[in-house]
This record gives sequence, C-alpha cells and structure tokens, in this order.
Amino acid sequence: MRSAILAGVIALAFSAAARAEVAAQWDTGFELRNTVEANVGADRAYQALGEIGRWWSGAHTYSGSAANLSMPLKAGACFCEALPEGGVAHGTVVLAWPAQGTVRIDGALGPLQALGVSGALTFQVKPKGSGRVEVVQTYAVSGGRPGLARDLAGPVDQVMREQLVRLGRYLATGKPD
Repeated sequence: MRSAILAGVIALAFSAAARAEVAAQWDTGFELRNTVEANVGADRAYQALGEIGRWWSGAHTYSGSAANLSMPLKAGACFCEALPEGGVAHGTVVLAWPAQGTVRIDGALGPLQALGVSGALTFQVKPKGSGRVEVVQTYAVSGGRPGLARDLAGPVDQVMREQLVRLGRYLATGKPD
C-alpha cells in the first residue's frame, strides 16, 4: 500500500512539472514543445535519452514492445525498432552533443512516415541547479497536405508529451509507469 501511495505522489509530481504546448502551427506543419523536470544530474538525463527502449511506450511502437527500440547517442545512429521479420527506422540521430545536453533526431514518427513529411525531434537537457534538470522536447513537423496541423498537431502532441512524462518518471524511479 505504501509503495502505491508513493507511486501516486511521484506521478502527481511529474504531471504537475510537465508542460506542453503546440508552440506554432501553419497549414502544412507544426512545432510542439514539451518540458519535464527531474531530480537527476544532466549527465544521467542525457544518458537516459539513449535508453529509449526502457521509457518509450510500447503502445507507440510497431512491435508492441518498447524493448525492441534502440537509439545510440551518436551522429548517424538509427532510432530503430527490431521486428521479428525486418525492422523500422524511426529516424536518424543527426546531433548528439553531450556537452550541450542535446540530441536531435531527423524523422517522421509513426503514421507521419506515410505522409511524406519531415520531422525534427530535439531533446535538450538543461541543468537547473542542485542536481535538477529540465528536459525540453521539441518536435517540428512540416510538409505534406494542407490541413496537416489542424488534423494532427493535437494528437501528435499527446503522444510526444506522454513519452516525455514517461522519461521523467524513468529518471525519478527507474520505471516509466
């Protein structure tokens, strides 16, 4: 019972600390911005970005299991998902800069792949002092058909926000749920 109460308090703390917004939108694109804070050092938060298979939601994978995801933190690396037969390249790491706390992935995630759009997903780890960090996630998506932002900005923001909140919980507890 005590652990259930503690888990609830931690979850409430992260829901309060997480912020989300559709920062900009235009007819054929949008930019999302989500943030979460955690009581860990910047090095640990940066390292955790590369442990994507431990915190990303399996519900937002093709295989149904986040354990099939990998993303080495080096330029040119694949944000990939292993499938029993084949695999999925969700994106390519185009920037991995530990000293700046920045990881950027070039990729149209999930159903966006089929729409012929471009996407740039950036994670920025910002030290806040006293062993605390803010992780800022931005996702800029552009191209495709008119009405893209109207139809998809909100749903994509919900999915991306969920992943960042899961990262925050993972940083706090070692578990994303």
